[in-house]
Amino acid sequence: MHDVFINYRTGDGEKSAALIAMSLSDRFGKDRIFRASQSIGPGEHFPARLLGAVRRSAVLLAVIGPEWIRSSAALHDQDDWVRKEIAEAFACGIPVIPVLEGRTTERLDGALLPAELVRLAEVQYVRLDYQNVQADLTRIGDMLAARVPSLKEADRLASRPPGPDAAGDAAGNAAGNAVGNAAGDVYGTSVQSRDITGDVGTVTKHSHGPVHLGKGDLYSNSPRFSGDGATYVAGDNQGGIRHRFGGSRGNEDGDR
Repeated sequence: MHDVFINYRTGDGEKSAALIAMSLSDRFGKDRIFRASQSIGPGEHFPARLLGAVRRSAVLLAVIGPEWIRSSAALHDQDDWVRKEIAEAFACGIPVIPVLEGRTTERLDGALLPAELVRLAEVQYVRLDYQNVQADLTRIGDMLAARVPSLKEADRLASRPPGPDAAGDAAGNAAGNAVGNAAGDVYGTSVQSRDITGDVGTVTKHSHGPVHLGKGDLYSNSPRFSGDGATYVAGDNQGGIRHRFGGSRGNEDGDR
């Protein structure tokens, strides 16, 4: 059984009708949405299928594009199927909801409609704006789910688990890539990063004394020596200092 009948005019609103049908089919199931070009198979008697589907529907969406009202000649033709479908819904007490396409499509003027469709200008409408299409499609689906109990039960969107929130994202990131820091009494800029390899040093503002930022020796305001050894005297030296570095153990014994 189809719960939603999508009424539209070919050449005006048909793309919006297809978009609505696709969105609602994905959310509630394809078998619950009737759109003539996708729901009537080859060889089927379309007059009977159309009117029968209207009568069995819970709601009819009348998709109205910018040229819809200008097709007044067609609307005043009793054989016009757009008119027939809407009139049949009104006759059967089925709610009809106009869906205005885009921002420029104006609300219907009952004076331009045939008598059996005047009510269409008096009911509340919804709008499908292509610049806000996802939100509008969701809003239309929410409206239908609230109105039709069978759609609420079939609502796949309601049964999907919610996406991860900020706390969930943070927890997931922490599990896979732990990052820790502690900064107290920071006066200036503090930066936290991740995926750091190699040596890490921290320099605080107004630091006094040597600061080491990696591997190797630290030289801060002191001489640098290299080789086997060295003697360094700071201040007055009274007397002699003798050192010998290098050579074999035997030479050292002979020098004594």
